[in-house]
Amino acid sequence: MKSASIKTLFGATALGLVGLAGAAQAQDIGACLITKTDTNPFFVKMKEGASAAAEEAGINLSTYAGKYDGDVETQIAAVESCIASGAKGILITPTDSRALVPIITQAREAGSLVIALDTQFEPADAADATFATDNFKAGELIGQWAAATLGDEAANAKIALLDLNASEVSVDYQRDQGFLTGFGIDVKNPTDIGDEDDPRIVGNDVTDGSPDGGRTAMENLLQIDPDINVVYTINEPAAAGAYEALKSLGKGEGVLIVSVDGGCPGVKDIEAGIIGATSMQFPLLMASKGIEAIKTFAETGEKPQNSEGLDFFNTGVELITDAPVDGIPSITSAEGLEKCWG
Repeated sequence: MKSASIKTLFGATALGLVGLAGAAQAQDIGACLITKTDTNPFFVKMKEGASAAAEEAGINLSTYAGKYDGDVETQIAAVESCIASGAKGILITPTDSRALVPIITQAREAGSLVIALDTQFEPADAADATFATDNFKAGELIGQWAAATLGDEAANAKIALLDLNASEVSVDYQRDQGFLTGFGIDVKNPTDIGDEDDPRIVGNDVTDGSPDGGRTAMENLLQIDPDINVVYTINEPAAAGAYEALKSLGKGEGVLIVSVDGGCPGVKDIEAGIIGATSMQFPLLMASKGIEAIKTFAETGEKPQNSEGLDFFNTGVELITDAPVDGIPSITSAEGLEKCWG
């Protein structure tokens, strides 16, 4: 009996040591999350998702963010910090899909797995993988919805395009060009914003993806043509600002506003009739998949695979509207509120 107890004790101790060793090994995995800002609800939710997934996986996660959308210098400094710390993986929403490629290359050469979230690098294979919405498809869905909603009047539309910033990063032109394609407009060069010659386009302006930027951009374009009746926006914060500009000029009704993101505030704006339709993204899925990929890479050296036929892993998109049209799958704002974030 005594011998059996000692054996049991030793067995338990050995198992305990194995468990402690496993926990210590997991805690030795360092990772970084670098977002464009820490104020946009999309990136706030992405940080929450990554932090929760990292804690569950036993990964030490350091988080960084730019001061504003387009803040390349702060993101470069963040990547340098991640390299210096020996991070096994870096998750990043690049604020400039081209300017960050050299530092991302350095990170990969130093042994980090680099995964882009939401916004692809240019070229896409500058990172080891990308977890993102099909941003062109997201834009195309709201373009198709807007054209179908207007019907014959789509031929007489006056369109304002509220984009991200002057850098024309991949997420920016993909959504813009997707919207125009869905609306039935020839986009010329699909990676260039603003080279279209369709007379229905009043103009483009930039918003930095913020309400203040959306308000200013909308005011600028209304000075060109006060009869704008279709407004595309890069995201829902910009859409909220655009609506405030329209409302202040007595144009709160009769203008179709479409957007991309699917955050809870944006879905509530669908419910309130402020936004006509939005394409929902899934930042929590992007973040959790990224952490999962870093853990797998640290343990096995295996890198994530792209979705079939794509140069990124597609995390999905859903059209949200309370005014559905035939032939375009969508869900209502009530259903969207069950899936939204932020």
